[in-house]
Amino acid sequence: MDKHLRRGWSIRTKLILFLMAVTVLPSSFAIAITYFHTTRSLNEQVVTGNQEVIENGKQDITTYLEDFSYIQTTLYRYTPLMNVLRDGVSDDLVSNQEEINRILIYLFNTRAEIEQMHLYIHEGKDSYTNYHSALSGRGTYENVYEHPYYNKFSRSNPNNNTMIEPPHEIYSYNNLSMIPNSQKKNVLSFHNIIRDVPYSDPLAFLSVDINLSQIESIAERLYTQGAEDFYLMNEEGRIVYSSESELIGKPNRQEWYKRLKQAPEKAQSMEWKDDNFSGVIIYDEFSNSLNGWHIVKRIPYDLLYQGARETALMNILIGLGSLVIVVLATMVISFKFTEPIKVLIANMKKVEKGVFQADFDTLGNDEFGMLGRHFKMMIATINDLIQREYKLEIENKSAQLKVLQSQINPHFLYNALQSIGTLALKHKAVPVYSLLTSLSKIMRYSMNMKDDIVPLSDEALHVKSYLQLQKQRFGDRFEYEILIQPEVESIQIPKMILQPIVENSFKHGFDQTEGPAFIKLEAGMQENGRVRITIKDNGTGISKADARRLQEDFGRSSKYGRDGDSIGLRNIYDRLKIYYQNDAAMEIEGAENGGFTVTFDIPSAISKEDSPS
Repeated sequence: MDKHLRRGWSIRTKLILFLMAVTVLPSSFAIAITYFHTTRSLNEQVVTGNQEVIENGKQDITTYLEDFSYIQTTLYRYTPLMNVLRDGVSDDLVSNQEEINRILIYLFNTRAEIEQMHLYIHEGKDSYTNYHSALSGRGTYENVYEHPYYNKFSRSNPNNNTMIEPPHEIYSYNNLSMIPNSQKKNVLSFHNIIRDVPYSDPLAFLSVDINLSQIESIAERLYTQGAEDFYLMNEEGRIVYSSESELIGKPNRQEWYKRLKQAPEKAQSMEWKDDNFSGVIIYDEFSNSLNGWHIVKRIPYDLLYQGARETALMNILIGLGSLVIVVLATMVISFKFTEPIKVLIANMKKVEKGVFQADFDTLGNDEFGMLGRHFKMMIATINDLIQREYKLEIENKSAQLKVLQSQINPHFLYNALQSIGTLALKHKAVPVYSLLTSLSKIMRYSMNMKDDIVPLSDEALHVKSYLQLQKQRFGDRFEYEILIQPEVESIQIPKMILQPIVENSFKHGFDQTEGPAFIKLEAGMQENGRVRITIKDNGTGISKADARRLQEDFGRSSKYGRDGDSIGLRNIYDRLKIYYQNDAAMEIEGAENGGFTVTFDIPSAISKEDSPS
């Protein structure tokens, strides 16, 4: 009977697990605390350090862009050109065009990143461009205010002399520049209005297109390429520069940017997490001429906490090394500690078998040694009792034992079936042994009155044993299939709700047919977390109308199986309602061409409050 008893953990196992727990748990707790404090400290350090980086970058970008904003001031200091702008080019065409060409060449050569310049003079509506040092001829710009930024000057504050057009593909002003398609690139444009000082009357428009090389050079010093993200947005939210080149010139409509613009004025960082980014966003807002612009740097947690993870990994490796040492030491100690216990257990098993002799001399001088000596003394006492009293007692009780032995009980029946099966194996009658085994399992399962709730796997095994017996009866005419998903094998269900349905298939579905018979049992978890169990046969079946009538009869006060049996469909339906408190469904289906299907839809667990006591 020992082999049927569930054994608990041994002292050796408990000792190993205990020593491992007292080693692993404190170490794990220490690693977790260290990781938490390290990440928080790194977060604060990184935010503080990058705020300084962003502040310096903001100053560098401000200085660079304001230099181009002030390029028009060069013209105010050049009197000959200012006279040309006031009087127009036609007054002295040759001389005036030389002055214009001279200033356009001079301004173009002041900065290497300038791609194109355009000068429009109101007096005479004359227009000139300089693209890659190629000066255009004189052109007339009749509809100059069709240019959106020149038009804005006519409606803007007189003190506003410069407007910055966000990155766009370079275009030809007034169709004067010949720009090959292969050389078209993104440029940032500075549109300036030149006024007649000290008056505010407009004299000319000067536009300067620059490439983004210098902005890119400044930005690359502010973030780690491939790991961090960088954004520079103007007051309208258009991206002037980004680490993602495909975003340059486009409006920033991302949620984090909307949240950033709504943040308190003094805030310079925030944490953000969505499907595309998870980390810290550090930002700053420009002022003065670039008021409303934002500079942003996004640092992902993967990079932010890289040092903390490396430290945690090192601690884990050290902890694993310590754990290996502890396990080895524990194994040695536990084996040495538990060896006397194993010797005692082995001798106790001999006593259980009726061998009252100890096969050890001593177990040492400690508590185990004392236990061993008392054990040997106990064996000697038992032997004495057997000689003097136990044999007499056995003789007095022999009559009662014979009566008890004559009673056939389930345990005797199990052992008898097992003996018959063993005899079948000796005579090489394996099918007989298999059938006896299946029958023994069915009887053991059915006669066990202690458990009303069983795992689905046990109920399926009971059905399988029953089907194996029927397989012997029908031979090749019958096949079956049982498909139980692993995730539902351990769920608890009421006992004996599947086998009666399978049994009905043989009693009513296959009794009038001579063709091949088939039964399929399926169980699996649905997307909504409930369990669906289906039993389907290909027997004579019932019509759809009869199936609908049976389904309706479940709600009436009658026991209705396929033949009115007390253990029928209605009986099972009622038990499901009791166990699951009306949270279970049972559906039956019939077909005109044969076949019968029963489907259960039940929760994945039976609560203690719902199950009958």
